[in-house]
Amino acid sequence: MNYLKIDNDGHDDDDNDDDYDDEDYDDDGDENEEEEEQDGEQLTDARDKQSGTSHSNWSTVKKALTEIDATDVLSAMGAIPSGFRPSTLNKLLVEEGVTHRGSHHIQPDLSQSQLSFKDLFLDPDTGWVRARQVRTCVCFTLWSCRRIPTPGVGVQVLSRHIRLCAFDGTQVLSNIHTVRATYNSKSPKTWNFSPRMTGILPTLLDGDCFLRCNSESPDLGILFELGVTFIRNSTGERGELSCGWAFLKLTDDAGNPLPNRTYELPVNGGTPYEQDVAVEASVTKGTPAGVLQQMLQARRQPRLIIKLKSTSSQIRKQLCLLPDTLLHSLSCVHLLALHRQLLADTLLMNRPTMQNADLICNPVLSTFPVLLDQSDLLDALRAAWLDAEITMSRAQKRDLSFLKQEFIKVYMSSVYFLLHSPSLPCHRWADPPLEEQRARVIYTTLDSLKQSLLATGQSGGPEVFVDPAHHHIAFDITELTFDLLLVARKQ
Repeated sequence: MNYLKIDNDGHDDDDNDDDYDDEDYDDDGDENEEEEEQDGEQLTDARDKQSGTSHSNWSTVKKALTEIDATDVLSAMGAIPSGFRPSTLNKLLVEEGVTHRGSHHIQPDLSQSQLSFKDLFLDPDTGWVRARQVRTCVCFTLWSCRRIPTPGVGVQVLSRHIRLCAFDGTQVLSNIHTVRATYNSKSPKTWNFSPRMTGILPTLLDGDCFLRCNSESPDLGILFELGVTFIRNSTGERGELSCGWAFLKLTDDAGNPLPNRTYELPVNGGTPYEQDVAVEASVTKGTPAGVLQQMLQARRQPRLIIKLKSTSSQIRKQLCLLPDTLLHSLSCVHLLALHRQLLADTLLMNRPTMQNADLICNPVLSTFPVLLDQSDLLDALRAAWLDAEITMSRAQKRDLSFLKQEFIKVYMSSVYFLLHSPSLPCHRWADPPLEEQRARVIYTTLDSLKQSLLATGQSGGPEVFVDPAHHHIAFDITELTFDLLLVARKQ
């Protein structure tokens, strides 16, 4: 009676009976080894279901096996070219939590002693975050992808995109950033980026990016993985495939930085850890006999076109305020720099001592990193901040204290309210109906908040959270507090 077991919906007795029956069945010497293996798999599946699968690794293994099997099935059906593989970078995003997300890399980095910060300092003369020069800081533009094979019948493509990161040939050295391609059915094998459109270009479609990385690796470069998110028409199963990958080493053989110009990178099949794999089986890696054949084959090879470029002095100054390792959109640099400034003020000036690690009441710092994983909310903040900047004078734009106060007001009266709005559905990658619903909620709410601002003349005040016209989820301590020990990255 001292050994009690929690009843799981009254099925424990049946579970025990099944276990005993399976053991007796396994002990039967008349059964062959194949039947024993099948029974073992069935018993594992049954136990996995009965235990709730929350504490078992079998669900992860089974999911990985299912993805491989689905890829093999699609290859056998001819639905995907032979060089396609399960996405390597998407697997890292899914299986390794926040380690490779922008929300993780935007956080401050602790020093080796973990008693101070490694990459966050204040300039006592200006009050700004002290600029930090890193070994690699490049700006580039994604132009297009050409001659990319298309999936066959039976597969509906939900998203065509590129996932990119800093890579040294063996490991990912930065966050994984995603840029979605625009697609024209008249040119099915061509992907374009940064389409011309009125208004603010969404971050998800913006091909203008930057990379800051402090790695000493001589093979440092940018890894581009072309991917598609698909759904099988017959089963409704979702998945993500890599359509190929390209790599741009950022230094030449002598170790000098690459010049700013346009580069055409060959797109390889397989994974970044495979070599000499063609995207399509019909495209061979062998050397043709004639020069004309070589030229024709080179023109048929899939290509990724990018351009390394320079930026204005103002953007370069803002880039120096960011973390040592980060890859993101250039259009968001000014927002990231303001967040970095608030972070430095809170952690370096307003704490009682540098060894104090108590919870800090700061809703902006506690929720801002979420925006790097939900680009539509980041776009909402960009739009709200642009509206605020239009009304500022030149003197106000140069006043750091004024900018920080306005940024907090704009943040609290826009995306902070949206983050805790019950009408905003949860974010999910490559779900077109859900993305349209979120867009309607975001811009409807922003317009309503703008009307409230015009009526009251104040932004970011508590009035908006108690207004019956605006619904808000009940407050929770986690949305108001910044936990330094939880979010700070360790060396």
